Amino acid sequence: MQDRLVKILEPYRGQRGAAIPVLQKVQEELGYLDEESISEVANFLGQTKNEIYGVASFYAQFRFERQGEHVVRVCQGTACHVRGSHRILEAVQLELKIPEGKNITDDGKFSIERVACFGSCALAPVMVLDKTVYGRMTTSRVRQILAEAQGDKP
Repeated sequence: MQDRLVKILEPYRGQRGAAIPVLQKVQEELGYLDEESISEVANFLGQTKNEIYGVASFYAQFRFERQGEHVVRVCQGTACHVRGSHRILEAVQLELKIPEGKNITDDGKFSIERVACFGSCALAPVMVLDKTVYGRMTTSRVRQILAEAQGDKP
């Protein structure tokens, strides 16, 4: 993996102010930021791992865990919560067989994210599969949508 990173990092060697664009490029290449990539970024930019982690953890755009090929996001905002987003989240976990405390299926096909708010409160509760927004979700619609995404008939 280090060779993949060197190509990205080399133009930024020693540029302490380049952390955000470098982290964006590394995440684009790897899909997420792991401990090794954070160490490499810190080394190239002349900063500590803690400084780089501090920058990365401040911004919601950065991920520290691998994502699945397909990402299911479930809104946890107030409107969605009031309208039962916890049931939607449970249905996604059940349908994809993702145990509590885990965010990705064993085969790496699907991952789940809890999102603070999509800004689609009128459609609450909201679920997003990859880039498709599904509003007014029910547990039966979760099963149908995920079965289709998995290539199964609902």
